[in-house]
Amino acid sequence: MSEPLTLALPKGRLLEPALDLLREIGVDGVDQASRRLIFDDAHYGLRLLFLKPADVPAYVTYGAAHLGIVGKDILLEQEPDVYEPLDLGFGFCRLVVAEPRELWERDDPSKWSWVRVATKYPRLTEQYFSARGVQVEIVRLDGSIELAPLVGLAERIVDLVQSGETLRVNGLVEVAEITHSTARLIVNRAAMKTEYVAINRLIAELRRCHAASKTGHSRGEPASRHPLP
Repeated sequence: MSEPLTLALPKGRLLEPALDLLREIGVDGVDQASRRLIFDDAHYGLRLLFLKPADVPAYVTYGAAHLGIVGKDILLEQEPDVYEPLDLGFGFCRLVVAEPRELWERDDPSKWSWVRVATKYPRLTEQYFSARGVQVEIVRLDGSIELAPLVGLAERIVDLVQSGETLRVNGLVEVAEITHSTARLIVNRAAMKTEYVAINRLIAELRRCHAASKTGHSRGEPASRHPLP
């Protein structure tokens, strides 16, 4: 029997919809409450790794995982050398520039020449402001980005938003949208050749389930409960 494919999954907001999608193709029994970082579905022939979202591209790029599921925002920020064959459609959110309401009420972005911005997306932030001829000082943070303007660390932030409720609760207003993001399937370049049949079968099943979800039709039973070849 061949070695199972390894799929890296992001912990956090994308994990539940990713597992829902995998259940549609017959991968089940994953305990999300468990502290285990590796789960083997011997029946389907798939090994799952549970990682911090920002780590998924590295595991796929260097071959520790054959495939991964990760937000497009992370792919744009890191620019990993991987294949990106499928937009999975879930996890929609937007990367935006935001500032305190009291600043927004008197601000004119067209007159910006220099800004200090707190973000965990330094590459995308630099690209956005540089393209507009604005000098930007970036304060790199890993969490609680919305706190930065409240304590004077930076007047503006670049962060990912879904509903925008967190911005509103913290007195922040969206100024501009940089890009939007959904979950993507990525594949290691070497594995795409060495595990071509198994990987393409998995991609086809995920694509079928995603297409069915968009049409709103019942997907019925999983397409296959056989191990990957």
